Amino acid sequence: MPTPVPRPLILGHGEMGRAMELLLRAHQPRIWQRRDGPAALEAGVGVSDIILLCTPATALAELAATIRPWLAPTALAVTIAKGLDDAGRTPVEALHNALGPGHCAALYGPMISEEIRAGKPAFAQCGSADPQACARLGVLFAGTALRLAPAADLTGLTWSAILKNVYALAFGMSDELGLGDNVRGFLAVAAVHEIDTIVRQQGGQAATAFHLAGLGDLLTTATSHGSHHHELGRRLARGECTDISGEGVHSLAMLRRHRRLDTWALPLLRLVDDCVQDPRAAARLVRHYLDQTRISAPSP
Repeated sequence: MPTPVPRPLILGHGEMGRAMELLLRAHQPRIWQRRDGPAALEAGVGVSDIILLCTPATALAELAATIRPWLAPTALAVTIAKGLDDAGRTPVEALHNALGPGHCAALYGPMISEEIRAGKPAFAQCGSADPQACARLGVLFAGTALRLAPAADLTGLTWSAILKNVYALAFGMSDELGLGDNVRGFLAVAAVHEIDTIVRQQGGQAATAFHLAGLGDLLTTATSHGSHHHELGRRLARGECTDISGEGVHSLAMLRRHRRLDTWALPLLRLVDDCVQDPRAAARLVRHYLDQTRISAPSP
């Protein structure tokens, strides 16, 4: 029996929505934006079997609840959001609450939209509670510049993707302060170690932080010239207090509000959070953090 031709729908048409449209042009994806209204949304969802939600985490739960009545029984909703919503939920938690785990998947990894639109390679891990979901997405993206790897640890993928935006702020601060390549290397180790700690605290697997959604996306975001969160880190180091916004900044605020993490063993996360709350002290706080840092031997 021939493989069914995927019928994709892209919800949202920001930078990543446009990148997905370019990747999937051979499938002639439907596009929906809020200005198109609910009737167009219902019509698009009803005839689509793969729905890519290219929206921020804060909008995900509402949009998922809206489309739920119109989903086909085998439809797959895929998020690429990398933040916590206002209730402190991860994108996967928000989707699961609205749609049930069988309808949901996530794509996380080095996927800078500008590079995708320029025809350059991109990489992602696909996670879902449905073992067939990644195979379906593999068919959808076959022959495109996006390379997919299946992953069973959906919890670890989600937290790795959320946290990379948080820790990318530290790299921007370090670069703005001219602390050099040695500090950048140290920050990479410290950040991935803390992401791994958090992933395991949340019930994820130990290796996930060191794969595409964690280490791979962290290095991409922390070193890319066009990275919004790297630039935010630079602005924090300059003591700027206005327009400091992004998914990483919002996620830190939600972590504080909802007390989702035990931060006693996360000094770099605490540093970034302190700098976000008091940018005028950021330069001093970064240097104090480095002065107080003690390097321990890795666990066997």
